[in-house]
Amino acid sequence: MLEKLRKKIDQIDDELLKLFNERIAVVQEVGRLKRTTKAPIYRPEREKAIIDRLSKTQKGPLTKAAIEAIFLEIFAISRNYELPERIAYLGPDGSFTHQAAESRYGAISDYIALDSISAVFESVATRRVKYGVVPIENNQEGTVQETIDYLGTHQLSIVAEMALPIHFSIAALEEDLSQVTTVFSRDIAFRQCKNFINHYFDHEVKLVPVSSTSRACQMALEEKNSAAICAPIAAREYKVPILYNNIQDSADNTTRFLILSESFYNEPSGEDKTSLIAKLPDEAGALVAFLQKFQSAGINLCKVESRPAKMGTHFKYMFFIELDGHFHDPEVQKTIAPYKDQIKWLGSYARMC
Repeated sequence: MLEKLRKKIDQIDDELLKLFNERIAVVQEVGRLKRTTKAPIYRPEREKAIIDRLSKTQKGPLTKAAIEAIFLEIFAISRNYELPERIAYLGPDGSFTHQAAESRYGAISDYIALDSISAVFESVATRRVKYGVVPIENNQEGTVQETIDYLGTHQLSIVAEMALPIHFSIAALEEDLSQVTTVFSRDIAFRQCKNFINHYFDHEVKLVPVSSTSRACQMALEEKNSAAICAPIAAREYKVPILYNNIQDSADNTTRFLILSESFYNEPSGEDKTSLIAKLPDEAGALVAFLQKFQSAGINLCKVESRPAKMGTHFKYMFFIELDGHFHDPEVQKTIAPYKDQIKWLGSYARMC
């Protein structure tokens, strides 16, 4: 009976491979057409529409999350056949941003790991890469302010957003935590795993902050009686045995990432988010009047955050704003019309978070 089922699986796999090859042949035709019209290869809103359609029409046991995981990899492979493109991300290899990038661009894309958020922005702005992936916020620790600042100073577009559940592991060459006297990780990881550190170490340990959780793995390999709090992908990348998984304090720990590119435009998907930077007049009631315009129009503001405008010696501020809807929706256009000279549109993209 088992052998019969295995043969049936083999037949299905053969049929799947045949269909995948047929899909890639069509994708290559699409790529040739896009190159003649200079249309972008990556269309996040189109990919979301496909996943939503398949999730609604499928009749089998696959969940939407499973369908998404399968088809995101298919989309990534397809894009490489349409036109191979390089992606930069906040590194090093094995970082959470690396994991986020691979979740959208697949395992076979051409990646470059950079050591700072500013380097990712610069690489995209100078066209050394087509896309850049950076963190924008964590639901436990808040906004990545550096990302917002560079969105204000660079002329880049937000292509898409994505959310990645953050799971930490503790990895070491030592066989037991009782042998560990030093733990390496990022400051933010120590904060997000403080309950584990307090409960699982019955002796004093030295917490040493380093530049990344990937670097923590390298240090754990080099220094005796040490361990790393890191992403599971980093432990596997550097071949450091994992002692415990899921050591983060919150099971809901999630980081949101942005994909950036130059002069990128998404068509409305029907379920969009728009990001703006507003530099409002320095006068009483300016911010309240601006926000009330959106309330009156029935437009939900998802996020409003102030950042230093860095203009002269005075204390001036800009506002990073996210709202439901596409920038070119008639109601959004009507609402922002009085402020068109004070607003920088960062991008409108399919809502994923």
